[in-house]
Amino acid sequence: MSLAQTEESDTDVMNTSELKGKKVTIIGAARSGLGAARLLHAEGVTVFVSDHSPSGPLTQSFMELKKHGIAFEAGGHTTKAYDADLMVISPGVPSDAEVIREAGLRGIRIVSEIEMASWFCAAKIAGVTGTNGKTTTVTLLGRLLADANIASAVVGNIGAAFSGVASDAAPDSVVVLEVSSFQLDHIERFRPSVSVVLNITPDHLNRYGGSFERYAKSKCRIFENQRPGDALIYNADDPGTKTRVGRLVPVGVRLLPFGLTEPAGEGAFLKDGALTVRLAGRETAVVAADAIGIPGLHNLYNSMAAALAAMVLGVGADTAAATLKDFKGVEHRLEFVIERRGVRYVNDSKATNVDSVWYALQSYPSKIVLILGGRDKGNDYSKIVPLVAKSVRAIVAVGESADKVVKVFSGVVPVAKAASMKEAVERSAAAAVEGDVVLLSPACASFDWFDNYEHRGRVFKEAVWALQ
Repeated sequence: MSLAQTEESDTDVMNTSELKGKKVTIIGAARSGLGAARLLHAEGVTVFVSDHSPSGPLTQSFMELKKHGIAFEAGGHTTKAYDADLMVISPGVPSDAEVIREAGLRGIRIVSEIEMASWFCAAKIAGVTGTNGKTTTVTLLGRLLADANIASAVVGNIGAAFSGVASDAAPDSVVVLEVSSFQLDHIERFRPSVSVVLNITPDHLNRYGGSFERYAKSKCRIFENQRPGDALIYNADDPGTKTRVGRLVPVGVRLLPFGLTEPAGEGAFLKDGALTVRLAGRETAVVAADAIGIPGLHNLYNSMAAALAAMVLGVGADTAAATLKDFKGVEHRLEFVIERRGVRYVNDSKATNVDSVWYALQSYPSKIVLILGGRDKGNDYSKIVPLVAKSVRAIVAVGESADKVVKVFSGVVPVAKAASMKEAVERSAAAAVEGDVVLLSPACASFDWFDNYEHRGRVFKEAVWALQ
């Protein structure tokens, strides 16, 4: 049985009565799945949660489900998972997982958690996607809105699940949503009033059959349902993004490019050393680029995107300038940890692809000792070899991909392997000289040694603080 498509409205908010009496299975019991389960249960929907993991790692989630009287299973997906009119999947569940393929064969409608949550959200949605810079941009946009006293919530891939705030968000508020390609894979009507595409470069190709084009198309789904009057903010300096926006954007959507050169119409750009915004025929030099609180060219782009989105949503230029000067970034993204014996230690654990490392290496004029490696996702390091030769004093290779890192960079710079993060930090400290930066920017996923990139970053910082 399939759940009938709902008729579109001006707000796209679901008539919740259409879900009552329906059975919904949620695949995945972590943050997104738990949020989806609570939202649907509160709306009177019959919910069943199914997770392939054993119950131990998700004990807190299952205790929460039990408290609310929500049925669940762990350790695999039984036939109970298919007794459903609708299946809601978490971003961590691959589209080619057996449970998803089987549900499709059975004719069960499958949607992502952000799609389902959007049915219940009356607030404006500002959705931000891109291969790199999402977390920094959404955090900055949230700060810009908060500093302008505009009610908002920052959710999605960054932290709390969208479904945890969707039904409570007031119509005059803004939900700032960090959106991954995985979350966009199963949308239907999900529609931000402001969408942002920061960049599109190869990443997660293991989830897309090795196809960059499939991955890029998934990213561009963020604006596929936008309508005339909605705004699409995009990186005009990123060829892949610019080309796809021009080809795929719906007619009538307001296009707002950002980049280093001045656009013909509206957008954000660099002019006379200032981050400048032009909207509705009015041009404003918002803030000197060298006064922005987060360093690096990539963060100039992130700041342009966030400033454009904020000003479209009603933030004044003066408020934007003050926030851009004060904002110091987010944890695990070029996060300064400490300076010890003239060496600065920087945690960039969220750099899980080669392009992130490319940007990080350009952010410091000093020589860098680079900690690189982890669970490889098909990385091509050739792009950063010249930059490594120029900017890096030495590399410490870690994780499952350590041998690959050694093979690629031996002969470019000195490379040593470490069997733990503690050893990597100690080897890096020994290789660095006064004035250097020790940079954890791994270009890889963290799941070989750690629970996630946050765990990896915390262990790095603990090892740095423990240095004698």
